[in-house]
Amino acid sequence: MNTISKGFQQEQDLNDIVVRYAKRWYWFLLTIIILLGAAYIYNRYAVPKYDISAKIQILEEKGASSELAVFKDLDFLGGKQNEVEDEIEVLNSRSNFIEVVKNLKANVTFSQVGDIKESEIYNKVPVNINFLSPDSLLFNAKHIFYIELTSKSNFKLRNKEDELPKIYSFGKNISTPVGDVIITPNIQFFNAYEGEDIKIVVNPITAVAQNFKKMVKISTIDEFSKILTLSIEHPIPEKGIGILNELVNVYNTNAVLDKKEIADRTFKFINERISDIYSNLATVDQTAQEFKTDRGLADLQSQANINLNVGAATQQELENYRNQLNIASAMKEIVTDQNDTNETLPSNIGISDPSIANSTAKYNQLLQERNRLLKSSNDKNPVIVGLNEELQSIKNGLAASLGAMENNLSLTVNNLSKQQSRINSKIYSAPKNERALRDITRKQETTESLYLYLLQRREESQVALASTAPKSKVIDSAYLTDERPISPNKFKIYLASFLLGFIIPFSILYAHNLMDNKVHSKSMLEKVIGNYPVLAELPSVDKKSQKYIHEDDRSVLAESLRILRTNLDYLIKSKNSVDRNNVVLVTSSVSGEGKTFISSNLSMIFSSTKKKVLLIGADIRNPKLTDFFKEDKNVDILGKAKKNNKLGLSEYLMDHSIETDDLIKTMLVHNNTIDVIYSGKILPNPSELLMGDRFKNLIEEVSQKYDYVIIDSAPLMVVTDTLLISPYANHTIYVTRAHVTETKVVDFPISLQKEGKLVGLNFVVNDVKESNLGYGGKYGYGYGIKTKKWWQVFS
Repeated sequence: MNTISKGFQQEQDLNDIVVRYAKRWYWFLLTIIILLGAAYIYNRYAVPKYDISAKIQILEEKGASSELAVFKDLDFLGGKQNEVEDEIEVLNSRSNFIEVVKNLKANVTFSQVGDIKESEIYNKVPVNINFLSPDSLLFNAKHIFYIELTSKSNFKLRNKEDELPKIYSFGKNISTPVGDVIITPNIQFFNAYEGEDIKIVVNPITAVAQNFKKMVKISTIDEFSKILTLSIEHPIPEKGIGILNELVNVYNTNAVLDKKEIADRTFKFINERISDIYSNLATVDQTAQEFKTDRGLADLQSQANINLNVGAATQQELENYRNQLNIASAMKEIVTDQNDTNETLPSNIGISDPSIANSTAKYNQLLQERNRLLKSSNDKNPVIVGLNEELQSIKNGLAASLGAMENNLSLTVNNLSKQQSRINSKIYSAPKNERALRDITRKQETTESLYLYLLQRREESQVALASTAPKSKVIDSAYLTDERPISPNKFKIYLASFLLGFIIPFSILYAHNLMDNKVHSKSMLEKVIGNYPVLAELPSVDKKSQKYIHEDDRSVLAESLRILRTNLDYLIKSKNSVDRNNVVLVTSSVSGEGKTFISSNLSMIFSSTKKKVLLIGADIRNPKLTDFFKEDKNVDILGKAKKNNKLGLSEYLMDHSIETDDLIKTMLVHNNTIDVIYSGKILPNPSELLMGDRFKNLIEEVSQKYDYVIIDSAPLMVVTDTLLISPYANHTIYVTRAHVTETKVVDFPISLQKEGKLVGLNFVVNDVKESNLGYGGKYGYGYGIKTKKWWQVFS
């Protein structure tokens, strides 16, 4: 059962929420109508935008560019291939868009002025404008002027929209804030705009370029793809197509120009290097020539071999001559130092001079012959004497020859030694010459190879320059993706307006409900107070309505009071007690919540059942009951009470001589009769008076005489008077006022009930709007009253 009850409660809460918003249906309807109307106006006059798209492929460069390949082998330049993201930034650069604006002349726009909006004219302009001022001034100028095409020969021009126009002839020089201009008609499209106002706007190129930059979107179709998608949303498809195509063209043109600039710089650099290297090569050749010339070198290797052979031959010859010199010297010594004439001279000892050899042989022959003769003769023999003389003559001649030979041989040996020294010097200096020549040759070869290399690269750079390709390949030129505009999307705008028509009032109502801490209806109060009964809810009554109900009253207020009477009467009769259980205390939190109104009309509704009812005005600090009855012309005071009209409760509590009957005033309201005890004079000590026994005695007395005793007391949260008299009441009706009483305030009487300071606590909701009457306004009052529908009012 608890689960069923909980589910029912949740469903009931959901229904309450739905009903709470459904009661404000007119706000939803009004908001929807307003927003749909605004959506219609927006769709009617908004400038439509179309989606234009284009696709290009970024061409992959094989390493460095052809121009920079000159330095690839030299490792002079390096770097990685440009990434696609970098190319997107280059493509989307501000400088590119400035070029686009210049090429398309988009800084000057023409618009046809309409009653509500302006329509831009693209390509098919009715007039041509030639600006005579320099581009540097025009590109930074900002100006608006209007022309009215009155005829094919004249037009009206004004610099401001509200300025008086001046008439000019086509083709004349006109002075404007942006310089002199000449306006000529474009006959092909002039007739379509004759008599119309044309707005001409000159904007700074940088501003237009920045606007284009914001409009153009560039993206890749895949993370690693080199295909770029360019898109733009523009009200004029032809202009959007022109912007995208021109952007791609500028991008490719700039890329080609950049490559050509690099190629030109490379060509110039190579030429300069070739010139320098040619000079270096000539210097190296001259150095090699001078080196060989100075050192007598033709072929270093051949000359080294020759020097070695010559050196060996010279050395051998030198040794031979030295041997001859030594032999000649020894022979000379023998010849000159020999005292013994009987000894022969050595022969065949290697002396190359044949005369010396012949003289030696002849000498030895004569000596031997003399010696044979001496064996048979003596020294005085004339033959021997003759031989001795001849031998001495030969010996002298031989000594002279050997001396001459020795001198010649000494001279020859000296010459050969010098020659050998020179040859040795050449042999010893050959490695040094070879090294020096090798250095010169290496430098010569290096310079020559670099010279030939640069000549080759120069030709290659020229070929590359002639075949320079753009950086991107156009896959799809700019095209209109859909004939229908993408904005405004009428369906989405109407749908969004319709949804906002629900969301806006819902949000406002939700925020209002979220911050709302007031009591509004019986159902709402029941959720706040829990198990404490709410006897009734009373509708709002305007100031023109009657304050009191009458016997046959069928109004919503009367029915509400009857429900209050029935519920209260049930509580009175359901308690089994010796006492009559008929004293009802009516109070509220603060003044102005309707306790006097409810206590008075509750007395009337009980009186209409022919019951005796006494209404006591117990608010002796701020009495309202007297004024309440005096202000109505339908109230009459009956009987003897007219004589004691000024006596009230305060006089009774203060003066013990005053009897109860002296206080009671019988009132005739319409056809209902009730007895009333007014509050009396305002005294300075009301609390002390109420604490006395006089009020208790009064209640005990009147509760036995009357069927119902209704006490209109002071506000509970303002003064303590109500708590002083609450013990004498059998039932407490706590009045709350819709849209006034805060929900947290009702905790105060509940806490007093729990503390035993209030008896029989019940609640009544007063001043409830008609839409909130009943449970969520679904089941209201006024049963049996026929009302016309809204459409029947006009029938």
